[in-house]
Amino acid sequence: MPNINPTQNILIDNLEYNTEREHLIIPEYGRHMQKMINYAKTIETKEERNKVAKAIIAVMGNMQPHLRDVPDFQHKLWDQLFIMANFELDVDSPYEKPTKEFFEAHPDPLKYPQNHPKYRFYGNNIKTMIDVANTWEDGELKEALTYTIANHMKKCFLNWNKDTVEDEVIYSHLYELSGGKINLKNSEEDLTDATSLMRTKTKFSNNNKKGSHHKKSNRQRKRY
Repeated sequence: MPNINPTQNILIDNLEYNTEREHLIIPEYGRHMQKMINYAKTIETKEERNKVAKAIIAVMGNMQPHLRDVPDFQHKLWDQLFIMANFELDVDSPYEKPTKEFFEAHPDPLKYPQNHPKYRFYGNNIKTMIDVANTWEDGELKEALTYTIANHMKKCFLNWNKDTVEDEVIYSHLYELSGGKINLKNSEEDLTDATSLMRTKTKFSNNNKKGSHHKKSNRQRKRY
């Protein structure tokens, strides 16, 4: 067994493991920055604490140069200073001091839109378009918008069903989703043919494949 001199024993005894160290509130700034902030909290005079706090803010700004163009950059730094100090640092800030309760508050849950759960395959945007069409006055523009919506509904239906659909079905769904305000059931005008709608999708998919193959070839030429 190799001999260990007294100096090596001292070094071994002073080893620190991360599991034994203080938890870093914002790890990006490192442990030395956390120690500086902890030291600032122990300073007795407020005047001296203010000087140290401004020095810490300057160092923090130098550590985040990519954020200098972000609006309220200095405000963010001061907020982070108080967060890392566990809101226990008594210094004069050029901005309103944040509170622990504000940062720990949970946001209100978002309401998931359930406009027409019966026909999910149309998507929520269709319902939004229908609601807009209901606000328009009767005329050529509203008629054009109505048939555009109906054709898009037909395309959505085909994407979901992968088969075919009669125009009367689309007109019936449109009538229901519009609350009976848009009625094309007796219309003599036909919607776009199902084959044409599906062909457009197929053509678009093929173009995407060609584009991706072309990009792959370019990368190979640059690499080799």
